[in-house]
Amino acid sequence: MNNTAKYISELLYRYECVILPGFGAFLTRRQPATIQESTNSFFPPKKLISFNRQLQNNDGLLANYVATAENISYTDAVAKIQRYVLSLNDKMAHGKRLELEGIGSFFTSLENTLQFEPSQEVNYLIEAFGLNSFASPAIHREVQTQREIYKEEVEAIEEVAPLTFTPEKRAERPYLQYAAAVAIVLGVGGFFGLKQISDNTITYNSKEWKKANLEIENTIQEATFEIANPLPAINLNILKEGTDTTESIQTTSTSGKYHIVAGAFRIASNANKKVQSLQKQGFDAQLIGINKYGLHQVAYQSFDNRLEAIQILRKIKKEQSPKAWLLIQE
Repeated sequence: MNNTAKYISELLYRYECVILPGFGAFLTRRQPATIQESTNSFFPPKKLISFNRQLQNNDGLLANYVATAENISYTDAVAKIQRYVLSLNDKMAHGKRLELEGIGSFFTSLENTLQFEPSQEVNYLIEAFGLNSFASPAIHREVQTQREIYKEEVEAIEEVAPLTFTPEKRAERPYLQYAAAVAIVLGVGGFFGLKQISDNTITYNSKEWKKANLEIENTIQEATFEIANPLPAINLNILKEGTDTTESIQTTSTSGKYHIVAGAFRIASNANKKVQSLQKQGFDAQLIGINKYGLHQVAYQSFDNRLEAIQILRKIKKEQSPKAWLLIQE
C-alpha cells in the first residue's frame, strides 16, 4: 500500500510547500477568519491549498519524510515516490479523476489541462486547531433612539397644550465692534513698534562692536606698560630675507634716569614713527630701549631731576595723553 498522499497531507501542517517529484508542488497560503453574511456563517482562519505543475524537482523533503516514517533508505523512498507518480499519470492518461484524501482532487478539463480542486474538509493551520465553522441565526433588534422617544413625548404634550415660542431680540452692543477694531490697530502698531525697536537694537550693537574692535586694535598696536626695571637701550639691525638691506632701529643714548614714556611698540618702524611725530611736536623724544616684553619704548623726554620730570609729566597727561607715565632707570 502506497501512503505517499498521507505523508504529503502530514507535511502540509508544517510546511508551506511540499513537492511531489515528477508531478508538481502543493502550496499553502494563510487565509484569515471570514463571515458569510448571506448564510450568517463564521469560518475560522485556515490554510488554502493550491497546486503548481511547474515545481517538479526533488527537494528531498518528501523522500526524507517517507524514509523516516517507513524506516527505509532514502533511495527506496525515492523509488516508492516514483512508482506513485507513475500510477497517478497512468490514471490521468485514461481520463480518471484522482482523489488525494485530505488534499484535493485532480481532473482533466475540456482543453486537456490539469485542474486541481482543493479539499475543504481539512484545516492545515495549526493555530486554528479545533475551530470549526458554524452558522448563527440572524438577530433582529428593534432599537428606538432617544431622540425619537423625545420627539414622540413632545408631540404628545403639544396635543394637550400647544407651545408657542416668542423670539427674543438680542441686545445690540455696538461698542464691541469698536473695541475689536481698536484691538486690531493696537496689535498691528505693537508689531511694527517691536520690529523698529529690534532693528534699532541690532544697529546699535553693530556700531558698538565695531568701536570695541577698533579700541582693541589700537591697544594692541600701541601698548603702554609701567615697568620698574626695564632693559637698557640696545641697537639692533634686522636683516630682511631675500635682500641685502637692513632696517635700523633708531635708538639713541639716553641722558637722565627719569623718562616720560609715550608708549611701547612691538614693531620697530612704528616706534620710530612715534619718535618722529613727537619730535615734530617739539619734544626731545627718543627710543629708550626694549623692555622685557620685547616692546620698543618711546619717551617724550628724559630728565635728571625727578621734580622737573613729574611737573612735565603732569602737563603731558593734561595736554597730550593721560596714558603717559614715568619710568625710572637707576
